[in-house]
Amino acid sequence: MLRTPALIAGALLALAAAVEPLSAQAVVGALASEAMHGLRWRHIGPFRAGRTKSAVGVVQQPNVFYIGPTNGGVWKSNDYGRTWQPIFDAMSSGSIGAIEVAPSNPDIIYVGSGEGLQRPDLSTGNGLYRSNDAGRTWQHLGLRDGQQIPRIAIDPANPDRIFVAVLGHPYGPNTERGIYRSVDGGRTVERVLYKDENTGGADVLLSPNDPNTVYAVLWEARQGPWENAAWSGKNSGLFKSTDGGATWTQLAGGLPTTADGLGRIGIGISPSDPKRLYITATAGAKSGIYRSDDAGTTWVRTTDDSRFYGRGDDFASITVDPRDPNTLYTMNIVAWKSTDGGYTWKSLRGAPGGDDYQRLWINPTNPQVMLLAADQGAVITVNGGETWGSWYNQGTAQFYHVTADYNWPYMLCGGQQESGSACVSSRGNDGSITYRDWRPVGASEYSYVAPDPLDPNIYYGGTVTRFDRRTGQVQNVSPNAGRGRGTAGSGPDYFRGIRTMPILFSPINKRKLYYGTNVVWETVNGGKDWKRLSDDLSRSTWAVPPSVGIYATTPAAKPTRRGVVYTIAPSPVDSNTIWAGTDDGLIHVTRNGGRTWTDVTPPQLGPWWKVSIMDASHFDANTAYAAVNTFRLDDLRPHLYRTRDGGKTWTEIVNGMADDAPTNVIREDPVRRGLLYAGTETHVWVSMNDGDTWQPLTLNMPPISIRDLIVKDDDVAVGTHGRGFWILDNVTSMRQWNGASARSAATLFKPATATRVRYSMYTDTPIPPDEPRAENPPDGAMIDYYLPADAQVVMIDIVDTRGRVIRTYRSDDPTPAPADAGNVPWYWFRPAAAPSRKAGLQRFVWDLHYARPTTECSLPISATPFNTKCEPEGPWVMPGVYTARLTVDGAVVTQTFRVRMDPRVTTPLVALRQQHDLSVALYDAMRDGAPLAVAARQRGDAALAAEIERAAASHSSVIEALQDADGVPTDSAVRAANERLTVWRALLQRAAGGR
Repeated sequence: MLRTPALIAGALLALAAAVEPLSAQAVVGALASEAMHGLRWRHIGPFRAGRTKSAVGVVQQPNVFYIGPTNGGVWKSNDYGRTWQPIFDAMSSGSIGAIEVAPSNPDIIYVGSGEGLQRPDLSTGNGLYRSNDAGRTWQHLGLRDGQQIPRIAIDPANPDRIFVAVLGHPYGPNTERGIYRSVDGGRTVERVLYKDENTGGADVLLSPNDPNTVYAVLWEARQGPWENAAWSGKNSGLFKSTDGGATWTQLAGGLPTTADGLGRIGIGISPSDPKRLYITATAGAKSGIYRSDDAGTTWVRTTDDSRFYGRGDDFASITVDPRDPNTLYTMNIVAWKSTDGGYTWKSLRGAPGGDDYQRLWINPTNPQVMLLAADQGAVITVNGGETWGSWYNQGTAQFYHVTADYNWPYMLCGGQQESGSACVSSRGNDGSITYRDWRPVGASEYSYVAPDPLDPNIYYGGTVTRFDRRTGQVQNVSPNAGRGRGTAGSGPDYFRGIRTMPILFSPINKRKLYYGTNVVWETVNGGKDWKRLSDDLSRSTWAVPPSVGIYATTPAAKPTRRGVVYTIAPSPVDSNTIWAGTDDGLIHVTRNGGRTWTDVTPPQLGPWWKVSIMDASHFDANTAYAAVNTFRLDDLRPHLYRTRDGGKTWTEIVNGMADDAPTNVIREDPVRRGLLYAGTETHVWVSMNDGDTWQPLTLNMPPISIRDLIVKDDDVAVGTHGRGFWILDNVTSMRQWNGASARSAATLFKPATATRVRYSMYTDTPIPPDEPRAENPPDGAMIDYYLPADAQVVMIDIVDTRGRVIRTYRSDDPTPAPADAGNVPWYWFRPAAAPSRKAGLQRFVWDLHYARPTTECSLPISATPFNTKCEPEGPWVMPGVYTARLTVDGAVVTQTFRVRMDPRVTTPLVALRQQHDLSVALYDAMRDGAPLAVAARQRGDAALAAEIERAAASHSSVIEALQDADGVPTDSAVRAANERLTVWRALLQRAAGGR
């Protein structure tokens, strides 16, 4: 349901090129999001996996596995985990808590959305899903308000009979929780085990020998509005039904109770001896792993060592070997194995260190095959754990923020949950983005990364560290250095911090670095010393939010000063203006560089309305934007605010956004005033009228948590919490959109400056095609145009300043057949597509080359990147100004644009000109050779015709020698070119004399 039912086709509202943005009523043209055919998001990695809670294999197909990253959708492998492919991207939720394959039919898969955990960093889902064709298509079923489904159990003989554990809202009470049963494949569900609105279903399993015997775990728990706030209650416990869920009995017989502090329980059943049960229990002094040999009647604790059961709110998973009831595995920071019924343990995987393991699946017909899911992805063993596959082949990284450095190509940087930091290049030198193109930069797993604008090798991050890419060294330069981690109690009261704290450079003073704890800090010398710019900006006291519910009177909910500065937004137009927002719901601004601060909090904001990210306007020091997240208050609504008077008044700007879209970020486009971008828990959104109305900018992006968003040059980049970094290349057409675009027969937008960049074609062994890689940006000039209706013929000409038509493309050109590339990487050969004649916003890419001398290769390309029987690509054009000419059914529109060199190339312009002019002269001769030869034969001079053809053909190798790099041409290549041209001029004279 949208907030604005009358929003026209989800339109992008036009914005005049004037300084002032248009109002919501000034609708002068619209671009429907479904018509943005030419724009698409590009995933760049890194291929370093993120938290994965659910995992399952297929017994009948031992090479097939499914995993569920907690915010990355469902992924499938059919090659024992060598490669993984997302199969859930068309669905409306990417948060996954449970995956199960029907034992009797491997084509039937159930997915429960929502992580099903209690932790400070989580995402929720929207119910139950089912596939009947092994994941090719999906049906969205019920339980949509359950928010978290951690486990599904399927009857081994009847795939339509299922039990579903629904944990419920993590941040508030709700009634759609407990254990549900369906007998019609999930189309309808019946709640069969329920306590109250605060207690959810955490686990459910069927006895291997009797599908009417059901074990279930209820867990009363609540996350709080502030970081690491959590409560548990009296209703947690282990339950059993022997009549298919009709009646239930709570198991005791030696188990800890809620009086002992019982929290979450994890349960495992022995497939070979169903009377043998194991559980993990978090229960104060009675915590541990327990075992039953009589189907749950009595229990004995086998260990109280916290290494094997600790952090039960996060792990709590036990798997029993399918053939041996005494062999079991427990998931924790390390994956542990016991072969004596739970009394002694050894590491299966993870020590030393620790990777936080979530779930183990064992193939029941071959226990040597295991699938292990962890906070860093999923790995597979086929030899019982002696060796494991890789989790560096899953693009499911969870980032909290995204920034860009100042290199070219730029890198996107951020802290990745569980894995530290990463900076990933937006373009790879080898034609795609691979493992060669990203690296850690010394910051913590939760943090911002702040690249130094004055030194391309220095990156700041965390709380605060300084990383030098040249040496790999990391230095603690925090204002709290030497006093501890920077949490309450480790130093003066202005060092309070949580997992992700803002750190960023001033957009005006490139030496000034800001950092937030519960105060705002500033350094101008790389952290050698710091200046405190503010007092504590958080709430001194507050009323407990209603979402805390029955736990409001507990000591842990007592109001104390807990908040931190969660976002800092220095003005790009006034060095003295800085905005700051806290995670407990306050906004302050200073107009004098930090000497004094004014509370300008919007009156709508209450305690613990987290001010997630603020953005100061690039055009006006009095204008700012705030994204406020109320997810931790059990409120999924979006909240975005705008002020144009320095914070005196604020306007909420969420019209058009979905009601279930908690907002994390808002950013203003630095080029076009009033063009805004926002990120929610599932989508990117865009507004072209300063936030008065919004529409999705989802395009091809799956539903992911958008935690941060930036505008980098002409690109929009996002950091997602489950699918890594994404880039929307070149948004200049959106910056230029106006009412005339909607009314004109055809609109050609002025292309952005195109960079002449080549990728290397090494002669060594290329990266194998099944290694993970991400796509480079389009190579060349991106020519965007808009058609209000389908056209008959669309033609694009590229014209130089002398009026020469360098390239012509037509919509009715035959589409080139793909090259037979063999083992050559796919990115080495991309046939040029014809311009589209379909209505909407279209993008065509000119590759900055002249056309090929001939229309096609004489032989298909085989297993090498070069084939001497193929004519070379046409020469590169020179840097300079060019004209794009768009002809649509006879109507002509033109736009000029610039081509520049790769900024890394230092070759003098005169050398590039020599390279170009010699290449084009030889190229023209090749193009002219065929008609000259035909003319000579028509005159009866077959010998001259043959000489012309041989001479023209000989130019190919010289052009290759001249064009193979952006360097000064070698003397040998220049001599060869001049020799060929001398011969050619003589042949031209002979041809002219023969007429």
